[in-house]
Amino acid sequence: MRVSPSISAASHTRTPAGPPVVGSEAWTHALAQPAFRWSWLLLLVLLFGGLVPVVPGFFHFIQQRPGAVAFDPLLGLLPRRDVAWPIFALMYGGVVVAVGWLTRYPHLFLRGMWGYLLLLVLRMAAIWLVPLVPPLDIVAMPDPFLALVFHTEANEAITKDLFFSGHTSTVVLLALAVRGRWLRRGLAIVATLIGVLVLVQRVHYTCDVLAAPLFAWLAYWAAQYLAPNEPLA
Repeated sequence: MRVSPSISAASHTRTPAGPPVVGSEAWTHALAQPAFRWSWLLLLVLLFGGLVPVVPGFFHFIQQRPGAVAFDPLLGLLPRRDVAWPIFALMYGGVVVAVGWLTRYPHLFLRGMWGYLLLLVLRMAAIWLVPLVPPLDIVAMPDPFLALVFHTEANEAITKDLFFSGHTSTVVLLALAVRGRWLRRGLAIVATLIGVLVLVQRVHYTCDVLAAPLFAWLAYWAAQYLAPNEPLA
C-alpha cells in the first residue's frame, strides 16, 4: 500500500511534547492569563476578607454552646494516649511537603487553595449543623499555631470542632491535589495515621474521621469550577 507523501512528511516532522513547565517559568505563564489572576484575586478576597475575620468568633461560639455525646463503641477498643506531637508532626510535615510540591505547579496550587477554602466552609457548616461535645475521656490537644489564628491562649484547646476531622480532611485534600503515585500514597498513609491517632487522643469520634475524606473529595471536586484549567500548549 502506497503511503501519501503528505502523511509521511507530517509523521516525520511531528515533535514530541517537551517536559512540563514548572517553577518560576510556570508562574510567569500562569500570571499572564487574566482568568488565573482573577481567580487568585477572588480567592484571596473571600479567604482574608470573608472567612478569616469570622473564624475566631465562630469557634469561640461553638466552644460555648451545648452539644451531644456521640455513640462510638470503637473508641473503647482503642488505647487512650497523649499523641499530640506525633499528630502535629505528621500533619504539618505533610502540609510542608505537599505545599512545597504544589507551588511548582501554579494551576494545581490554585485549585488546591480553592479546595481548602471550600473545605473550611464545609467544615464550619458541618460543625454548626452537628453540635457535639468531645468524648468524656478526651486528652486535650492545644495547638500553638491554631491558637494564633483563633486568638486563644496557647494552652487553651478548641474541643468542640468535631464533625468532621480537620486534620484528617486537610491531608486527604492535599493527597488529592498533588500528582505522582508515591507522593499521593505517602499522604494517604499520613492521613490514615492521623485519623487513627486523633481517635487515640480522643479528640474526635469515629464518624468525624470517616466523614473527613468524603468532604475533602467534595471540596476538591468543586474547586475545579473555580480554578481555571491550565491551557494546552
